[in-house]
Amino acid sequence: MKVLIVDDEEMIRAVLREYVEFEGGEADEAQDGMEAVKKCREGEYDVILMDIMMPKLDGYSAVKEIRKFSSTPIIMLSARTEEYDKLFGFEIGTDDYVTKPFSPKEVMARIHAVMRRGKPSGTANGEIYEFEGLKIDVTGRNVYVDGKKAELTPKEYELLFYFVQNAGVALTRERLLNKVWGYDFYGDDRTVDTHVKMLRGNLKDYRKFIVTLRGLGYKFEV
Repeated sequence: MKVLIVDDEEMIRAVLREYVEFEGGEADEAQDGMEAVKKCREGEYDVILMDIMMPKLDGYSAVKEIRKFSSTPIIMLSARTEEYDKLFGFEIGTDDYVTKPFSPKEVMARIHAVMRRGKPSGTANGEIYEFEGLKIDVTGRNVYVDGKKAELTPKEYELLFYFVQNAGVALTRERLLNKVWGYDFYGDDRTVDTHVKMLRGNLKDYRKFIVTLRGLGYKFEV
């Protein structure tokens, strides 16, 4: 595994690098958001560890830029513990969130978890789903709304794919968390609701296909 460690504190980068290399991985470092974006454009990584409060370009802004061209899993590292900060991170495309101070062993466990999740199952099968003016190209990982490409975050795409793969099935929030985020994800029902809200916004008129089941979860119904 190749990990990009982005933090303006040299000691934190050094500790995380030591743990990554101890497990046989390769670590690269960036001390601010601008350097992180540059490195991500020039090379490929399996996971990115991203601090939030950094000079030149903060972690949130760096994630937004990286998500314009890469779906590499990103784990936020932050001293911010407010729920709003975590949900905002997920909304812009973060895959996991670890609060400081943290255990390096926990960070390594999170790295292995997001790598195990990978891409949604079936992405290589060549499916193309079409529902009225909504077209979902699984192989190309593209979604079109009335012929115009929708800009989804990697997690929104996985969520939509899971919905269409289970069309007509009542899906609880717990099941969505388990299947889309993974059994070891440290999140709750509000994580699902936030992503569904963002996904619906991107689907525009076709948000109607994602039906809310009060007290239970959601169902993709055409």
